[in-house]
Amino acid sequence: MRVTVFGGSQPRQGQPTYLEALHLGELLGHAGYTVLTGGYLGTMEAVSRGAAEAGAHVIAVTCEEIEAWRPVRANAWVKEEKRLATLRERIYALIDLCDAAIALPGGPGTLQKLL
Repeated sequence: MRVTVFGGSQPRQGQPTYLEALHLGELLGHAGYTVLTGGYLGTMEAVSRGAAEAGAHVIAVTCEEIEAWRPVRANAWVKEEKRLATLRERIYALIDLCDAAIALPGGPGTLQKLL
């Protein structure tokens, strides 16, 4: 079963939101889920890390449009990257490829994925 986790890119290692996302990733990993995230920083990194350290398969759905204006690549805990051209394709893939989704606190980008 695949679970997509949506969340913001702002939380950093050691912050409460990052630690909560890390714990969620651990729980999903120990439960045997494949975890999908947007693959970059913040809660996406934390969930990926927690899941990978628990032995889960971690998939990042990344986007050329994001990387064109922000110098970022998939985080170190990603085991498989699905790289798409547009943000729209990325959002739809994160939804279409999962059996369930979880939304963590984030900014406007996280909110618009839920609408």
